[in-house]
Amino acid sequence: MQIYEELQRRGLIAQVTDEDRIRELVNTGKAVFYIGFDPTADSLHIGHFMALCLMRRLQQAGNKPIALLGGGTGMIGDPSGKTDMRKMLTKEDIQHNIDCFKVQMSRFIDFSDGKALMVNNADWLLDLNYVDFLREVGRHFSVNRMLTAECYKQRMERGLTFLEFNYMIMQAYDFYRLYKDYGCNLQFGGDDQWSNMLAGSELIRRKDGGDADAMTQVLLLNSEGKKMGKTVSGAVWLDPKKTSPFEFYQYWRNVPDADVLRCIRLLTFLPLEQIDEMDKWEGSELNRAKEILAWELTSLVHGEEEAEKAQAAAKALFAGGPQAEIPSFTLQDGDFENGEIGIIQLLTKAGLATSNGDARRAITKDGSIKIDGRKVTDPFEKLSKDELAKGETVISKGKKNFKKVLVD
Repeated sequence: MQIYEELQRRGLIAQVTDEDRIRELVNTGKAVFYIGFDPTADSLHIGHFMALCLMRRLQQAGNKPIALLGGGTGMIGDPSGKTDMRKMLTKEDIQHNIDCFKVQMSRFIDFSDGKALMVNNADWLLDLNYVDFLREVGRHFSVNRMLTAECYKQRMERGLTFLEFNYMIMQAYDFYRLYKDYGCNLQFGGDDQWSNMLAGSELIRRKDGGDADAMTQVLLLNSEGKKMGKTVSGAVWLDPKKTSPFEFYQYWRNVPDADVLRCIRLLTFLPLEQIDEMDKWEGSELNRAKEILAWELTSLVHGEEEAEKAQAAAKALFAGGPQAEIPSFTLQDGDFENGEIGIIQLLTKAGLATSNGDARRAITKDGSIKIDGRKVTDPFEKLSKDELAKGETVISKGKKNFKKVLVD
């Protein structure tokens, strides 16, 4: 099976502009393709994970990836899928985030010997002369047409700043520059990027007269990755300091039964023939499928050794055994009052609740909080510093989230 057909069978292709041309480029290893990553945090998360896996698959088939880091667009903010304007980052914050992205991306993509490129759009966006840019690029865009794009329509009622309105033009210009400077002939993106992607190919057509290679784009269905990345405590990060290998493993180990085979197909590198056999699994066999999913993805992100540790810790936890690999958090002297800390404060400090109200609901309404396996029912319960200092206390929320309590 060739790579384009495999991507289709795995459910990674949602929409394309020229399927015959794209299939030819990808299957013959002639695609020079890019995916953009705006550095809005100091770690990639699993919303990016599917894109990285796609880049890896295509590179293994002989195609050349370009990881476009949004040092320029990150200063503006993409309105797609947002209800409010993105927090403004400083140049220093953006550069720090880019440095973190580079390290993480290198675990997935081979950048040696020109096999892939890592490019920062700040190299051309930040030096643009505003009036020249409007004359050269802005004249090719119809405001009326831009306002029909879904990425803008979703924000019109809540308010769309002029800053964000420029994002589509900036992304279109990115594709133009990558096409001119690096021979990029293919663009991948999430389904919320479709309008921006079409704007890029249209800009190339208008400025360069419709070169066939420049007109090829494909849509990556990574909205699923974004949905998978939402938890009660925020995003699932690829940085082990933000989401430990154990937490990462547990997240995938606890996906709903209805999603496990779809996740295996989308995200792992297991052969499709093996996955097709797993499609027949039912009942308790789905737990085995979840273990396979969790191990494969934890191994891919954190390495086999960490995956083995996480799997062993998860099994020990389920069996009521040693819990050394459970992620921990540390309380300071200032967290205690008269040598005690309330359960509400403990939950928020542990990151198991987003607010005092959230913690109280988890105790009184959901009944999802346990301390060393004992269900907590009193939101006013207090725990002593001396007892917690032993380092043996484990607090949990539901079946997925566990934290060991340490005292500095």
